[in-house]
Amino acid sequence: MLWVKSLHIVFVASWFAGLFYLPRIFVNLAMVPADSAAERERLLLMARKLLRFSTVIALPALVFGFWLWLGYGIGRGAGQGWLHAKLVVVLLTVGYHGACALLLRQLQAGSRRRSHVWYRWFNEVPVLLLLAAVVLAVVKPF
Repeated sequence: MLWVKSLHIVFVASWFAGLFYLPRIFVNLAMVPADSAAERERLLLMARKLLRFSTVIALPALVFGFWLWLGYGIGRGAGQGWLHAKLVVVLLTVGYHGACALLLRQLQAGSRRRSHVWYRWFNEVPVLLLLAAVVLAVVKPF
């Protein structure tokens, strides 16, 4: 199980690396001048590739996490509330990943409904999600 746990940690860290950087590309896209088509296309290409990479990396992270849950039998019985909370964090992270995909589609379509400041705040969400997941998994507060 230590191999599974190690692989889970590596894939989660890689997934979050993508989730940390993808919204940063959105910030840059929101700041591109309207007459700079080449820069916009370059950033969109980077965002598409990063989203694809993050999606591919997220799948084994989730599979190894599920394997750990099955292998350790965690979540059943008293004192396992931390795992239920961590599963909520995982669902929120998957939802955030989906929101990134939706925002990228909107940016590809030429939508400029959000400012670079909004994307900067949106970029902070995965930091909070990772912090919550790590604290819940390590400290197991309840």
